[in-house]
Amino acid sequence: QVQLVESGGGLVQAGGSLRLSCAASGRTFNTFNNYAMGWFRQAPGKEREFVTAITWRGGTTYYADSVKGRFTISRDKTKNTVYLQMNSLKPEDTAVYYCAAKFGPIVTHGSGYDYWGQGTQVTVSS
Repeated sequence: QVQLVESGGGLVQAGGSLRLSCAASGRTFNTFNNYAMGWFRQAPGKEREFVTAITWRGGTTYYADSVKGRFTISRDKTKNTVYLQMNSLKPEDTAVYYCAAKFGPIVTHGSGYDYWGQGTQVTVSS
C-alpha cells in the first residue's frame, strides 16, 4: 500500500508562484523505482484533468499543454517526495490538486493511477 500526502496549497495572486509537495510512504525507497508519480487537478464543476507526471527512476517528465513552461515537476528520492513548482499562476489554475502514483510508465488518464492523495486547494486571485 502506498500513502500520498500533499501540502503547499494556498491563495496566491495571478502571476505568483506556489510549490506543492507530495510525500510518499508505504514502500521502501527502491520499490518506487518502477513507479510514475502524477499531479492532477479538479476545478469546481469540471472534470479532473492531468497536469504533469514523472517517472521515479529516470525522471522522465510529461506536461499538459496548459502548464508547459510554467509548471515543473521534480522528485527527491532521498525524501520520497514529489514537487510541483507552479509559476506564473493564472486564475484558471484554481483547483484542488491531487498527487497520484501508479506502477509502470506515465499515463495521462486518472483511471490509470492506483493511489491518490487527499488533495490540496490552490486558489489564484485575479
